[in-house]
Amino acid sequence: MSDWLILVEAAGDLAQHETPHKVMRLRDYIANPKLFTGRRPNVVNLARSYGYQSEGYYASLLAEARGHRVMPTVQSITELSRKTLYAQALPELNAALLKDLEGQRPDAAAQVFALGRSTNPRLAKFAKLLFDWFRVPVLEVTLAPQKFEIERIRSLPIHTLKGEARAFFLESLETYTRRAWTAPKEKAQARWSLAVLLDPEEKTPPSSQASMKRLASVAAKMGVEVEPIGPGDLASLAEYDALFIRSTTAIDNYTYRFARRAEQEGMPVIDDTVSMLRCTNKVYLKELLELAGVPGPRTEVIAEKASLDGLLDRLGTPVVLKAPDGSFSRSVFKVSTEAELKERAKQLFEDTALIIAQEYMPTTYDWRVGVLGGQALFACKYKMARGHWQIIKHGEGGRITEGGSETLPVDQAPSAVIETALKAARLIGDGLYGIDLKENDRGVFVIEINDNPNLDSDVEGAVLKDALWTALIDWFSQRLERRMGAPVSRKGRNGSPAS
Repeated sequence: MSDWLILVEAAGDLAQHETPHKVMRLRDYIANPKLFTGRRPNVVNLARSYGYQSEGYYASLLAEARGHRVMPTVQSITELSRKTLYAQALPELNAALLKDLEGQRPDAAAQVFALGRSTNPRLAKFAKLLFDWFRVPVLEVTLAPQKFEIERIRSLPIHTLKGEARAFFLESLETYTRRAWTAPKEKAQARWSLAVLLDPEEKTPPSSQASMKRLASVAAKMGVEVEPIGPGDLASLAEYDALFIRSTTAIDNYTYRFARRAEQEGMPVIDDTVSMLRCTNKVYLKELLELAGVPGPRTEVIAEKASLDGLLDRLGTPVVLKAPDGSFSRSVFKVSTEAELKERAKQLFEDTALIIAQEYMPTTYDWRVGVLGGQALFACKYKMARGHWQIIKHGEGGRITEGGSETLPVDQAPSAVIETALKAARLIGDGLYGIDLKENDRGVFVIEINDNPNLDSDVEGAVLKDALWTALIDWFSQRLERRMGAPVSRKGRNGSPAS
């Protein structure tokens, strides 16, 4: 039997012969909490009503309490109960709807969507985005009269679907729950499943494919199944126990949505949304570090209309200008004259209301201390790119040049570097962080805190070797065991880890 469980309110809503998965009445599921002891099914709740304190509501609520993966979650049920609660999704959904429709309204104002799919080919992308926001089996979206805007979103009971609409739902259910079930192999059953989010198109990802394959190999020996997922796999995220994001994070791209969904599902995730929000903005970090007394370079936050007069005198020459959300040494400029300062500032202000000005601290390398769960994991010296003042040099045509690196055991790195890094990391959270520091005759200074630090076997793992990946898997396992109790994988019983 598969790990899918379909809950219905009445026997006629979905017959057992219509799906290969177990069909159960809501009342039976609610009344028998021990039926799935030692297992963690993926539950599709097809209640006729998800109203507060209805059987449909309690089925999802109890599924979450039992550690089962359920759709819809109580959070989705609550958000869809009133327009004021799902209003935050409407700007993005309306924009996607307008783009898909291309100025042509559909024949019917009310459109039905099932499990991320639409019968209207033009609305395929919108359907997927809608399901990304609200993981509800069947949704009806009603358009406002004479406008390309959403007037209402509501769940639709399957017993109301007739003819082609019902056939479409059954096909969508079969597609959504399809799995390549294979004969069990002679290996230990995975305790947990870890999804690793990768973007195959990314040129400078935070981890290489080879390193992620090594992670999977180490994890398999620890009873954890690792599977790569891509930017288009948000709808299937709930089938896993935990999420490790290995695509460059940003608040305005898919990585934030994956982290948000993982948190909604109660999954431990690196990187979490709070860490993303705190680390990706240098204006926030500047205030945070100063208030906590963590040493950093002399820094000023500059508003677009503010005067730049005297800045080079206050911070010294040259000065470093940064966009608040730049990464991988992008949108970072060193300026030495008033003319350069004004030119670069004008360029940066095209995309942001505030920029960072920082004193220049020349060093031959930057320290990077990796911190996981409040403990120092590795210490690296990232050397400056040849003939450049940063560790990464961006050249013509997207060409990238990096400096070398040297990895030290944590206990051989300067104690002031490690202690300062740990103090900075504690201000952000309990996840994985890369603390960038400079060391000179004045002391140790935090330059940045990264929520999405590089992790590769041959650099950050050069000293720890496989212990790097063991520590990471332990972090996820400890949090899953505290939350879930009995360690059994949600992801099918017969899958094999990536290799």
